[in-house]
Amino acid sequence: MKNVVQAGLIGACSLACATTQAESSVTLYGVADAGFDFLSQVQTGTGTTASRWRAESSDWGASRFGLLGKEDLGGGLTTIFNLESGTNLMAGSAGSSGGRLFDRKAYVGLQSAQYGQFQMGRNLFIANDQWDLDPMLQEAYSSTALVRSRNVPITSNNIEYKSPSYGGFSMHAQYTLGNQSTGFNRGAATEVGRSDGVQLTYSNTFFMLRGMYDEIRDPNGQMSNVFTSSREFFAGSNIYVNALTLQVAYTHLSAPDTPAGLARTADHYWLGAQYRVTPALALNGAVYHINVGSGAGDATHDPSGHATMFAAGTEYSLSKRSLLYATVAYVRNGSTSNFSVANNNPGLNNDNLSNPLPGHSQTGGYIGINHSF
Repeated sequence: MKNVVQAGLIGACSLACATTQAESSVTLYGVADAGFDFLSQVQTGTGTTASRWRAESSDWGASRFGLLGKEDLGGGLTTIFNLESGTNLMAGSAGSSGGRLFDRKAYVGLQSAQYGQFQMGRNLFIANDQWDLDPMLQEAYSSTALVRSRNVPITSNNIEYKSPSYGGFSMHAQYTLGNQSTGFNRGAATEVGRSDGVQLTYSNTFFMLRGMYDEIRDPNGQMSNVFTSSREFFAGSNIYVNALTLQVAYTHLSAPDTPAGLARTADHYWLGAQYRVTPALALNGAVYHINVGSGAGDATHDPSGHATMFAAGTEYSLSKRSLLYATVAYVRNGSTSNFSVANNNPGLNNDNLSNPLPGHSQTGGYIGINHSF
């Protein structure tokens, strides 16, 4: 009898462990990206320029590691969480200079195939959803360059909802609280103020259409800089033709609280394509153009002007997880503009001096290896 009871207990424990494993899981994942890049017309700090070669991490994709977890609650409902930190392979550093351990993502929520996904915490701002309409996939030289990273911010205190797809239509909404007692629209000194956004997507076998509206406020609760705290209208499309994807997009940015006399609007366009030559080899290329509206510039605001950037790249997959990449880009600035092929700071606030001098062109390129796990 004793042996029967022991066997029963062992069986019950085994069943419980198996059930627990089936209902809950935590996955460690990440991306390791490293290579070399070249940039011309880099300022030396004395009004002169030189070319720069360097070893660099995250040119093709952001190096990062994270934990992704879920628990099956039954009835089609799942608890989810995601903790993710950026890394720099060349320096061996993790997280941000602000001391965040999980500087990219830190959220928890509920997911349902029928009702969608609700989550709260820190996450990529909704404007990042432009990446899959960008022929250069928001690499270092991509749609991020001529808008000074306006489409790739990360925000804290998010409340977020993603709907299921209904007949090809889906919706994504995000609301970012400032969490300050000094004013509802305000944010902490190192954070944005109250911000929000919503996007609608329609997708089928032949094309994808996406429209987006979002707002980013500065810590004072204002939209005071067209490239850092502003209002955005975005529309883009992918057209799928066998191994070829054609991509076009338009963005209008406005910052109504910009100080008088400074430029407060900008229009950004791009056109490009991705082509899968073989299952392992892909080619991509794009033309980007920015027009900054009338007004002057200062240390943190770009003046009225324009720039056009050409970019081309290739990726060769060594396996499902590892690829080699190479990208080149060239930007031609108008007489008053100093846009870089990289997504540097706006205006004259160029602490890394990678923006060229106003009116100067710039050429850049990089090669490297990317591995995901």
